[in-house]
Amino acid sequence: MSIFRALADKTFFFHGRNFNTRIIVPTVLVLIALVIATNIFYFTRFSHYSRQLIDDKLNANINSLNQYLTECKNNTKAAAVSMAINPSAIRAIANKDIPEISRIFTAAKELYGITYFTITDNKGIVLLRTHGYEKRGDSVAHIQNISDALNGKVSSYFEEAVVAKVTCHTGAPVYSANNKLLGIISAGIRFDTDQAVDDLKKILNSEITILYGDTRVSTTITHDGHRIVDTKLDPIMTKTIIENKHEYHGEAELLGTKYDLFYKPLLNPKNSVFATISLALPETELIFHSKKTLEYGLLLGLFGLLASSMLLYYIISSISAPIIKLSTEMQQVANGNLEIAINADREDEIGLLSKSLRRVIYTVRKLIEGINNMITEHQQGNTNYRMDTGSFNGEYKILADHITELANFSMKDQLTGMLNRRAFNNRIELEWSRSVREKTPLSILIMDIDKFKKYNDTFGHLQGDMALRAVAKVLTNTIKRSLDVVARWGGEEFIVLLPGTDPEGARAVGELIRVRIENLVIPCTDQQAKNVTISIGAYSMVPQKDDTVDKFIIMADAALYQAKEAGRNRVVVS
Repeated sequence: MSIFRALADKTFFFHGRNFNTRIIVPTVLVLIALVIATNIFYFTRFSHYSRQLIDDKLNANINSLNQYLTECKNNTKAAAVSMAINPSAIRAIANKDIPEISRIFTAAKELYGITYFTITDNKGIVLLRTHGYEKRGDSVAHIQNISDALNGKVSSYFEEAVVAKVTCHTGAPVYSANNKLLGIISAGIRFDTDQAVDDLKKILNSEITILYGDTRVSTTITHDGHRIVDTKLDPIMTKTIIENKHEYHGEAELLGTKYDLFYKPLLNPKNSVFATISLALPETELIFHSKKTLEYGLLLGLFGLLASSMLLYYIISSISAPIIKLSTEMQQVANGNLEIAINADREDEIGLLSKSLRRVIYTVRKLIEGINNMITEHQQGNTNYRMDTGSFNGEYKILADHITELANFSMKDQLTGMLNRRAFNNRIELEWSRSVREKTPLSILIMDIDKFKKYNDTFGHLQGDMALRAVAKVLTNTIKRSLDVVARWGGEEFIVLLPGTDPEGARAVGELIRVRIENLVIPCTDQQAKNVTISIGAYSMVPQKDDTVDKFIIMADAALYQAKEAGRNRVVVS
């Protein structure tokens, strides 16, 4: 029978006894048909595809540009604020030590990913510019971020400066230890230099142009080997972008080349457009390369298909059986059967794959076992238990570390860093069972910061968080025994569990905590110290089998209520 008669016989395709042929012949024919149909379809739709490709790329670059501008503000703010509290920088500014200021801030530029610092005295007179050493002694108090900083405010703007025309900068005040204004640090990122646009082009893979007003001051677009700076923006676009403050996304021709363009206006503190950033993709080059890539890809696909079909038969005939078997075993593993025995006696690639699968199964089983052990330990109250991740490698170790950290994270209160309510509930069950078994006393302290809502409303939630952290630190430093448990119960409430402690011991610990909180000085952002007091309810008992943890906690909570009713800032032992 000739090959043509065989191809014409559908039994040869689908009902023949030759498994390899049943796979190869229809697969190759279908793939050939798909390649031809795809070729025809894409060439008829190529114009739309190219247009969409350019739009998608420009939209992605626009998103990246917006993210980059946000990062510029964040980086300049981080640089200005961090250096404003740097002891060496504060000392140098206080002494007006220009060489030391230059050394410190020149080194700090790269650390924070910015391009310059401007340092002034407390009247806005420039002590040093890292981007213009020779120009100092002038006043920059009129620049908005400097002006805000002179008034004690940290602010970030896109704004014109003295040396840098188009820049993003943040100003921060520098204070002495006695809260005296020493000067201003302004951290900035310039956009109006060749280096800046070249760097941004590498990030966004687009031609970049910076316009100051309606004039191009820096660009990556060249003509006859020169950058096309000092050229003007089209008047129609000037009206849209600068006067109407609108972004522009469209097509335009520049020096004979058609570009897909995006203009983003930059607003200064007065809410007027002082500069513009432009992204440009040359359409002709992109379409040309995309078309050539498509053509070459389709041709190579056809030739590769013909060559691969000749090899396909040989490959499938030698590995189809063990692959099917291994595939079945892998399917069982995928369905959750980790007890399956994988035969790895072969020495070829299938054997290596089988051995790798066995190692994967072993690693996953070990990982699951470690997770289960960690969950069990945490449920039993051992909140300090961590899974041993040292026996894992690569991504498995990263996964094991992350799971361990996540489990530990779930046991911690994120504001104060102490145990949370969930972890405390696990621990109290453990200590309760021990006290019942050993017939030893167990004490509990529930405490609540007095009038905390009023404290929050008066000083703000940030100060309230600071107070919570300060109280938590006192509790953590006071409760020292390894068996004792201290946790955040919720809101402004904290809870302490004292195994082996009688009522007098509970009262003593409560009084120690109360006094230390009463004497606690809490720092405040407005430089005025704030104080809080705490009310504590305590309850002690020797638990019996019929007693419950809930009743134990309720009794302590009732004592806390009595402490508040009696005037607060006291310990009541039930």
